[in-house]
Amino acid sequence: MPFTTLGLSDAISHPLSRMGYGQPTPVQTQSIPIVLSGSDLLARAQTGTGKTAAFALPMIDRLLAHGHRQAGSRAARGLVLVPTRELASQVHRAFATYGAPANLRVTAIYGGVPMRPQREALRRGIDIVVATPGRLIDHLQQGSIDLSRIEILTLDEADRMLDMGFLPSLRRILPALPRRRQTLMFSATHSTEMTRLAAEFTREPRHVDVSQRQVVAATVSHRVHAVPEGGKSDALTDVLAETPADRALVFCKTKRRSDRVGEQLNRAGVRAAVIHGNKSQGARNRALGDFKAGRVNVLVATDVAARGLDIAQLPLVINYDLPLAADDYVHRVGRTGRAGRAGRAVSLVTTAERGLLPAIQRLLSTPLEEVAGKSPSHIGHRPPAQITRHTGIRARKTGR
Repeated sequence: MPFTTLGLSDAISHPLSRMGYGQPTPVQTQSIPIVLSGSDLLARAQTGTGKTAAFALPMIDRLLAHGHRQAGSRAARGLVLVPTRELASQVHRAFATYGAPANLRVTAIYGGVPMRPQREALRRGIDIVVATPGRLIDHLQQGSIDLSRIEILTLDEADRMLDMGFLPSLRRILPALPRRRQTLMFSATHSTEMTRLAAEFTREPRHVDVSQRQVVAATVSHRVHAVPEGGKSDALTDVLAETPADRALVFCKTKRRSDRVGEQLNRAGVRAAVIHGNKSQGARNRALGDFKAGRVNVLVATDVAARGLDIAQLPLVINYDLPLAADDYVHRVGRTGRAGRAGRAVSLVTTAERGLLPAIQRLLSTPLEEVAGKSPSHIGHRPPAQITRHTGIRARKTGR
């Protein structure tokens, strides 16, 4: 089914083939006609399934190709809210690419960078704003943005925004929006909190669920390496050496720990960069750019990077520390196995962390595999029968 059959105008659909887009993904096939119809939408899909295009293309089409920009109008007609700066940057690039044939005016506003260039872009006039909630509220308080003409609101990674405590901020933004608008909500998971959020922001939304009850792509393998207390540094080096990959993303639980792991890797001869909330936006952009360009092979991050990183063909995600919330495991490993590609998720787990595994397993359709063997990264593992009895995960002998 080509994009032209989904109801998109020729001005939007025809350039897609030149951009390398062939057939639409399932979430695009189901969501685009609904958005074009004007209905509110609540969509669930795994990361890496083309969610951004599923809302960006019909938003552009409705606002520009099928609508008419009022002469001299500077107020935005579309608003996309996202949880992180990285995701704001990624979504902004997508809108700029898709909207180039229609001369789309789009800007991203997020924290960590000066407000003045953002105010100037808003003053010149825009069609669509991509924003993080905190910085958007800053602009509302300063009177530098007008949301009274918003026709379409999209909450991207809505579940993550709830996880990060943005509900009060979303409720502060809501009164600034027109009551008569179209609202789209996209997430990788659904919960009672998500249902309540949808009730507040949408009106009789239509539902799309292409997750097939899988919150992580089936192309991702999940392995647990049991390690002794204090043995994670050696275990990480072992994993990177035993399973060579051109790039790997490593998650740590704190900023200080991320810095320490990055330093240890560089001392070991592994080219690594670090991103977390204490890094300036410029430093974070440079680290991510070096990682994408191959100038560094390992990117060490806190959960600030779990959403919004769009890295093509990322083969390996390593949980140096398990996240305390099982949903965060989903967001982390969603960086690999995208667009049907194979991916691997490896978790370095101490005895103290093993109690977190059952909740993670309940979210996965495939079993966590315990990798047992003689290498240093496997020291301290429980016997396979005990692992299965306590966590439900499957043990696998490596034969090494």
